[in-house]
Amino acid sequence: MMEEGGSEFNNYPVARRVNSTHTIIMDADMETGTRIFPNMRTKPYTPLIFRILLRLNVRVLFLLFLIGIGAIFYMGARTSPIIVFVISVCILSFLVAIYLIKWVLAKDEGPPEMVQISDAIRDGAEGFFRTQYGSISKMAMLLALVILFIYLFRTITPQQEASGLGRSTSAYITVAAFLLGALCSGFAGYVGMWVSVRANVRVSSAARRSAREALQIATRAGGLSAIIVVGMAVIGIAILYATFYVWLGVDSPGSMKVTDLPLLLVGYGFGASFVALFAQLGGGIFTKAADVGADLVGKVEQGIPEDDPRNPAVIADLVGDNVGDCAARGADLFESIAAEIVSAMILGGTMAQRCKIEDPSGFILFPLVVHSFDLIVSSVGIFSIKGTRESGVIGQTEDPMAILQKGYSITIVLAVLAFGASTRWLLYTEQAPSAWFNFALCGLVGITTAYIFVWITTYYTDYKHEPVRTLALSSSTGHGTNIIAGVSLGLESTALPVLVISVSIISAFWLGQTAGLVDETGNPTGGLFGTAVATMGMLSTAAYILTMDMFGPIADNAGGIVEMSQQPESVREITDILDAVGNTTKATTKGFAIGSAALASFLLFSAYMDEVSTFAREPFKQVDIAIPEIFVGGLLGSMLIFVFSAWACSAVGRTAQEVVNEVRRQFIERPGIMDYKEKPDYARCVAIVASASLREMIKPGALAIISPIVVGFVFRILGHYTGHPLLGAKVVAAFLMFGTVSGILMALFLNTAGGAWDNAKKYIETGALGGKGSEAHKAAITGDTVGDPFKDTAGPSLHVLIKMLSTITLVMAPIFL
Repeated sequence: MMEEGGSEFNNYPVARRVNSTHTIIMDADMETGTRIFPNMRTKPYTPLIFRILLRLNVRVLFLLFLIGIGAIFYMGARTSPIIVFVISVCILSFLVAIYLIKWVLAKDEGPPEMVQISDAIRDGAEGFFRTQYGSISKMAMLLALVILFIYLFRTITPQQEASGLGRSTSAYITVAAFLLGALCSGFAGYVGMWVSVRANVRVSSAARRSAREALQIATRAGGLSAIIVVGMAVIGIAILYATFYVWLGVDSPGSMKVTDLPLLLVGYGFGASFVALFAQLGGGIFTKAADVGADLVGKVEQGIPEDDPRNPAVIADLVGDNVGDCAARGADLFESIAAEIVSAMILGGTMAQRCKIEDPSGFILFPLVVHSFDLIVSSVGIFSIKGTRESGVIGQTEDPMAILQKGYSITIVLAVLAFGASTRWLLYTEQAPSAWFNFALCGLVGITTAYIFVWITTYYTDYKHEPVRTLALSSSTGHGTNIIAGVSLGLESTALPVLVISVSIISAFWLGQTAGLVDETGNPTGGLFGTAVATMGMLSTAAYILTMDMFGPIADNAGGIVEMSQQPESVREITDILDAVGNTTKATTKGFAIGSAALASFLLFSAYMDEVSTFAREPFKQVDIAIPEIFVGGLLGSMLIFVFSAWACSAVGRTAQEVVNEVRRQFIERPGIMDYKEKPDYARCVAIVASASLREMIKPGALAIISPIVVGFVFRILGHYTGHPLLGAKVVAAFLMFGTVSGILMALFLNTAGGAWDNAKKYIETGALGGKGSEAHKAAITGDTVGDPFKDTAGPSLHVLIKMLSTITLVMAPIFL
């Protein structure tokens, strides 16, 4: 708990650096009206691993790098040429990312006042990130010990028993995979934050010259982050797969079969999900509590513009964009890709084993190849956005959303071609010569689904379309009608995505089922793998999707820096338009993430049933919800979604109350703030939000992790005494099914409603319905503050939760039996 005059955040660098004598201030010279930003540049924070590497001699470092690369390629060559291809593409993509880093950092940072604001944002973001991920790492280590304990005393599968893989080896492999997944997910989040806090000021500076240049810098900054995130997810799984393959002597006499190897990777997906959930919760609470507090007091009560330097919560708001939207979203998409790859590999291996395919490696490694091509085609899409200098407001010449959509269209076309080539290369088999074409069509279904999802979300959240304009019009009759219209829009927006998901799953399953692959008894077996291929198709442009997502908070931060540094109105107009487009792209990518989560969860659910069947040594193909215990499990799964959402939103509400009270206190006790005669205490607001978000993220996160374990274990004991040995596993299956369905609908509602409220406000701020300061604007601000925890805390956390429930049950399946 915080005490008067200090907080738990006082240990953070920003709280030490931003104090009563070194705060960013607007010392006002009342004769000249100038605002002076004192020097805030401090030594940037560098993670421990990078500090160690930087101390090494360059030659030693280069030698270690060559040895590491050589070892990776050696293991890849001993595993499969496909792994060598995947690793090569990932390394090349990292070189592209290095080029983009140099390109972005070569851009100028603008005048000193912009640099000082950017430094404060950077210090706050890095300080919170270090403390937040320190807490997450401690929880991850504790959970790793729990997993180790469970696996040391669990039963092993017949395949593991036949290959001589004992309990201790299986336990250490799972724990190592879990920790590696958590580490890579954390690194992905750090990359997202590191890029955004350095790109924001460069976008601000570019906006003084050219709207198109600012757009290009924001896009390329988001792109380099996206390439590293996707590349880390792919190369991490490829290296883990190759390491296990070589170490365990897979496919040699008396050892594990290659079709069973993907089951050892489930810990990687769980580790990624674990970090992503807490990163999304903590970052989401931080960013939206600061945003709500700044808007309610600054805009509504004091009537000052957004990101005005007189608002004590403005730095906390800008810091939140980086830790919530960039770091958390990087970890989120990393987790999405990791979970989808692992589940598709498991299903590919299972199908290849049932069909007695002579060389199953193509079906198992297909997901890695798809995402390798994703890195290539998305890079082309990113570089297709040029920086032609066209002075003036971008909206007078070209629509920035249209430019981004053009890049996405190029990526989509290339993805279709690459996907078709991949299926012919890896999924062709003599047993069913035309099967690869059916699977290529499954991929096309997934790619089409992704495109439709992007269009649907854009329609419901972009103020160029009727739904958001109708919502803005409702603001003219008051706050209540704005809330009613926003809720109804969010509820309605669930219909089209659900219909699209339904058609996609059925179409892909049918295409896979009719591909011609059959088991020993002649039954078709390609249905589930068809849905896996469709999921891969949907995520085959993931790097470009994440680029558009990262574009949003970078543009938002750039607008804040422009406003705080008192740049001309024409510059702010450019960043306002980019910010509005960023709101749409963020909402669009969240809708995309929910769609991919729905398909991936279906795969993970199927993988869970296969794993239970393997451990139980009996068929487990269906779940009867007419059995009371199983139906209760389903109810508990749905309940979890609502309670988790409630706790996430209430966490934002409680933290925002603290921010509102603090901002009000500063305006009362320091009346000179409004006249630039006194300086706001930015550090105090940052400290309040940071300490509260770290505290508040624990309860909903713990609920998500503990619930399926407790439910499964309790009903396992009940089943033991009632003579139903699989009752615990069946109840957890119902828990997953109901939780997934409820979570998808809830996340769609929260994300779309929140995005629509935000852009309705932006639409009014363009001058419509009275413009800024009007009664309609105040009502729209109320709607925006209601939607903030919806779209940036509860909604994004939910689609992480959906996949984490599936990965945790995969890892913990033995305790349900």
